[in-house]
Amino acid sequence: MSDFSEFRERGRAALLAGEATHDVPMVEGGARWGAAVVLRPAGEVAGRLTDLAATVHAPGHWVHGGPALHVTLRSLEPYRSVIPEDDPLRRAYAAALAEAADGLPPAWVYLAGVAPHQGGVLVGAHPVDETLETLRKRFARGLESRGVRDLEYGRVRDRWYVSLVHFAAPLTNAEEIVAWCDAHADTDFGLAELPVAELVQFVHTGAAIRVDELDRVPLSSSPAR
Repeated sequence: MSDFSEFRERGRAALLAGEATHDVPMVEGGARWGAAVVLRPAGEVAGRLTDLAATVHAPGHWVHGGPALHVTLRSLEPYRSVIPEDDPLRRAYAAALAEAADGLPPAWVYLAGVAPHQGGVLVGAHPVDETLETLRKRFARGLESRGVRDLEYGRVRDRWYVSLVHFAAPLTNAEEIVAWCDAHADTDFGLAELPVAELVQFVHTGAAIRVDELDRVPLSSSPAR
């Protein structure tokens, strides 16, 4: 948790210093928002995240809730608005994911702590087992064995999270956003099950982001935490 606290403090400082960044609607070939593999929290925890996100005053920005909430396992490619079912890369991603998930139980994460950062607001996802890390490593090996080079270029994710807000325009109320995050800095959302690994693409709806499933691999059942 200490690392997350340091991350939160860096994010606060960046926003208060006027260093916020923002996304723009997707364009073909753009480096952001291309196909990815994600895991979406299930159950009551997702509802608590959605309810809290709805209370942030972030007009003009992308506030996430419901099925848009996710933990990203890996970003895969530049943005494409259409990814056909017979696309060779799509098939390679799906095969590598099925291989990686084989025999793994659902992942569990402890969702706690709201933090601002340069590009938005997120909630920390703290793994309580090795499933996410095992899946990440297996998937990376599966992509490599198929000759696929994704957008992460060997990067190792050292922090898991669920985004509540992505800034989609220059930030005009940084102090208000930081104060809102401070008020919820210690919010405990509880344990969340991540029961399915999904290959997805992101769609800009005009005011928010929708997450569309291209393929899915259910993780096998295990006793509830």
